[in-house]
Amino acid sequence: MTGFGRSKITSIAQQQSEGFRPDRRSLLSLGAGAALAAAGLRPAQAQDYPARPVQVLVPFAGGSASDVITRILLNRMSTSLGQAFVVDNRPGAGGNIGTAAAAHAAPDGYTLLMSTSGPLAANKSLYKELPYDPLKDLAPIGLFATMPNVIVINSKLLPKSLAELIDYAKGHRRELNYGTVGVGSSQHLSAAYFEQLTGTELTHVPYRNIAAYTPDFIAGQVPLGFQLLPNVLGLIKSGDARPLAVASDKRMTALPDVPTAAEAGLKNYESAAWLALLAPANTGKAVVDKLHAAMVEAVNDAKVRALFVEQGAEPLVMDPQGLTNFMTSETTKWAGIIKKIGIEPM
Repeated sequence: MTGFGRSKITSIAQQQSEGFRPDRRSLLSLGAGAALAAAGLRPAQAQDYPARPVQVLVPFAGGSASDVITRILLNRMSTSLGQAFVVDNRPGAGGNIGTAAAAHAAPDGYTLLMSTSGPLAANKSLYKELPYDPLKDLAPIGLFATMPNVIVINSKLLPKSLAELIDYAKGHRRELNYGTVGVGSSQHLSAAYFEQLTGTELTHVPYRNIAAYTPDFIAGQVPLGFQLLPNVLGLIKSGDARPLAVASDKRMTALPDVPTAAEAGLKNYESAAWLALLAPANTGKAVVDKLHAAMVEAVNDAKVRALFVEQGAEPLVMDPQGLTNFMTSETTKWAGIIKKIGIEPM
């Protein structure tokens, strides 16, 4: 047994048989202790958490958009909780490798996961088998940011609006190349969704990473992108890329003059990568609640919000239950889109 030894239980039973009746405070104390014991934590442990550095697995390469935003959040959380939050990048298989490693880690609060819409929702339909179940093997802590996809085109090309791009694409079927960081990535799904809604046909050019894509975009060989803003913000600032619309229900703080897809004439086109913090399933509620509170405090920090916006992310807080519901709805949404698009599971 954990938390209660047999002698402790025997002692309580003997006291009750001798006429002892624990008062309400005693019962509440016993109940709290039992709950913490079930979570693998003694009361003092939960109160003192974290007592040592916390490892956070990020299933994408260092320097990626999600990695940068995550580090901003964790730096603030480490200040709040008094322990270092150490990022461990585990890229590969569309985020599945790092996500699986976290899902199967010990539920002690010292191995966490930052994951996104791919591994937590879309990959359920993109892969025949996943080495984890997003809804069963992970304990949501909360969502902390979103990164809507931005439709960008090489500034040397003629289309200067979303409507002009759609007309051009319809008149030049499969002549427009767009780049992504791989099949099933946020960029790929966003582009495929765009094709489905507009009746256009584009040519997909997958790259290993955004660094390999950028030179070809500037050269005009792959002049179109459905990118996360952090990936193309530098290109927009330099004038090499022209943003045509954002795939969101509202304009982005970092691009106030760029219309949403709906404002530009394409309704129901919303596509974004969202970033969430999670722990292995069965992590104690006291730990999850403490981490969620620290996460909310970080996101509400004006400096953190400014850094998020500067990097092309929109701060957004969602609690554990809200994230669970959102993951469920997003899994259903992308399953339907992927099926209509005709992407075969890998």
